[in-house]
Amino acid sequence: MAGLFAALLLRRAGWRVEVFEQANVELSGRGAGIVTHEELCAVLERAGLDPTKDLGVAVHGRKTLDPAGRVIATYHCPQIVTSWDRVFRMLRGAFPEESYHLGCELQRIETRADSVVSHFEGGAVVAGDLLIGADGFRSTVRSFVLPDVQPVYAGYIAWRGLVDEAVLSRQARAELFDCLAFCLPPSEQFLGYPVAGPENDLREGHRRYNFIWYRPAGTEQLHDLLTDETGHTHPISIPPNFVRRDLVSALRNDAARLLAPQFQEAIQLTQPFLQPIYDVESPRMAAGRVALLGDAAFVGRPHVAAGVTKAAQDALALATALQEIEDVPQAVRAFEQARIETNRLIVERGRELGLYLQPELRSKELLQRAAQHHTPQAVMSEIAILDFLRGKARGF
Repeated sequence: MAGLFAALLLRRAGWRVEVFEQANVELSGRGAGIVTHEELCAVLERAGLDPTKDLGVAVHGRKTLDPAGRVIATYHCPQIVTSWDRVFRMLRGAFPEESYHLGCELQRIETRADSVVSHFEGGAVVAGDLLIGADGFRSTVRSFVLPDVQPVYAGYIAWRGLVDEAVLSRQARAELFDCLAFCLPPSEQFLGYPVAGPENDLREGHRRYNFIWYRPAGTEQLHDLLTDETGHTHPISIPPNFVRRDLVSALRNDAARLLAPQFQEAIQLTQPFLQPIYDVESPRMAAGRVALLGDAAFVGRPHVAAGVTKAAQDALALATALQEIEDVPQAVRAFEQARIETNRLIVERGRELGLYLQPELRSKELLQRAAQHHTPQAVMSEIAILDFLRGKARGF
């Protein structure tokens, strides 16, 4: 999505833009829920889209449930929650078909005084004034310009899932579909919220429930979690349909011990998938005529819920710099200066909010800091809220 934000904004500024996607089929159904922010809506408008038109589901606040399913705390926080697929469809639908190229695996790049050249598998060679690497946390472009930057495992994982509203009990629907809801087992965090159903269906009874369960997992346990039924261990993450059945069964048993019944029901009714949590922090976002956007440059943990908003703001800052500065390398450096500190703040905030999920906190100071973020009121007032950024860094 970072690439599509940049493509749309630059086209509106008069640039010719070509998008090269490694996947050989149209992306759809990827990711899960997204909490939106006013900053994201502002960039959607700048890109020529209407964020007021069926962006997602309106929730009116937050609540925390105890293991018996009782509400133990509430917090007023109206927001729109949506899905990765919904936002991607909005962006993709606004970009010209003839300039969106599937099945393009980047092999290498070369920089020249007046251009940057991309070499793709199969022999295709494309030159341009600027190359934007918006290819995710395992970025190929980043590996060429910043080969030492690698994802760093945070010490815990997230189990995620989407369950159809129609299969949930009437009680669960009534209690879960108007809010962000949390449950806080020791050293863990569960949250869930409603999102649109297939084909962006927002009708009551046709939506889905998105959940995330953060759980500590040391490096040896992570190795086991990333090992599939055939015994093959995937290096960084495991495709959803490769997660072993015994792991899902154990998760459901743990849910029966630790979570509110409403959340147990959601986990029983869908096939959860596994997401290891990583940090990525790049020392630069600019390298001559190459710019890194979104997760290709920085990955903040999901607690901040700023990934898509961060990508949108990166794209806007780059487009603005290129409008104001004619020299491309100079404009890319100005973009970096405008965005790098904000991205660092997001990564640091994610680490702070995830402290109590890490399996080994050896110092008393870290334990005390972690405890501050694990109370119901702290969780509800800090998770997926960008107040810590507003007014403190350029770009927001």
